[in-house]
Amino acid sequence: MFILILILFIVAYILGSIPFGLILTKVFTGQDLRKIGSNSIGTTNVLRTGNKILTAVTLLCDMGKGAVPILFVFGGLPSISQPFLDLSDFFIPIALTIGLGAIVGHCFPVWLKFKGGKGVATTFGVLLAAVPYSGLAALATWLIVAVTTRYSSLSALCAYITAPIVTFFVYGSMPASISLAISILIWVRHKDNIKRLLNGTENKIGHEKKVAN
Repeated sequence: MFILILILFIVAYILGSIPFGLILTKVFTGQDLRKIGSNSIGTTNVLRTGNKILTAVTLLCDMGKGAVPILFVFGGLPSISQPFLDLSDFFIPIALTIGLGAIVGHCFPVWLKFKGGKGVATTFGVLLAAVPYSGLAALATWLIVAVTTRYSSLSALCAYITAPIVTFFVYGSMPASISLAISILIWVRHKDNIKRLLNGTENKIGHEKKVAN
């Protein structure tokens, strides 16, 4: 079983390593996303190109590469209708571990010398596929904080405080521990954003300078 989980983790890592934001931006705008804004390959940085359609497509693709490996392996988890059953003791920890592979791939893609994005959208995809109540709670938190503060980074940080807490109460301690590990990774990837939030220099949503196409 361990070998099988390791193989699935690696496959998810490879899928997660596909830099959709970088590829789509290069194909449709001719720009190198790594030379724009925060130099990240994620959805937020695609938004800095000013192309909202491209941003939406990137968001869906990045979420998809977190959700697809889980849904492919399990054919859709029964965790929405049966969150409190013993099924969570087996399926959900494995699903989250596979999802973690995709998140690590997005954050540290082998194709880009391990310099990737921050994993926010991919993590949403993982949570919605493996622990949907936690994913919905995280998404709701992100939206509430984003609307009230206009900080995308703060929204993500708050969302991934919410996720492991909800996971613990709904799905149990083992899924919660993996969710916590994912959240810690997201927080570490946002270390520069945290510094800017503390000194008041973080950009707000809609107030960032757009890059001309």
